[in-house]
Amino acid sequence: MKRIGILSDTHSYLDEGIFVHFEHCDEIWHAGDFGGNAVADSLKAFKPLRGVYGNIDGKEIRGIYPEKLHFTIEQVNVFMQHIGGYPGRYAPGVKNEIIHAGSALFISGHSHILKIIYDDQVNCLHINPGAAGRQGWQKVRTIVRLTIDGNNMKDCEVIELGKK
Repeated sequence: MKRIGILSDTHSYLDEGIFVHFEHCDEIWHAGDFGGNAVADSLKAFKPLRGVYGNIDGKEIRGIYPEKLHFTIEQVNVFMQHIGGYPGRYAPGVKNEIIHAGSALFISGHSHILKIIYDDQVNCLHINPGAAGRQGWQKVRTIVRLTIDGNNMKDCEVIELGKK
């Protein structure tokens, strides 16, 4: 069983509350727009970190984190991409990649809009954790916690960090 902390769109701002909320997580996943190495370094010093680069990330982050990330945790195939859209409005090529990779969990960011939607068409749970940073139009900063046990994804929690 693995507990996962999921965030995106920090844009160089790392709320100290993240460390409290992710204290009991086994890993942290960042879905892009770190905003620089300081955020990534702080997170990976705290917990194992997986991530993808976002559209605002420069060559430092792009040299460490890929655009697309596929991996398996427990028995769940995961696909992460910053600009990914969501069920019914995926970014070009994303739906096909979910299908071909057999992804059961798709993580994206970019929109700053918190969405957790199960897509029956591709048998995949989509999570966009919203934005954890202060940049953008969102009114409330959010992160997500999730437990993965075998092939079961459960205990999904939305955490509000406060107003932007």
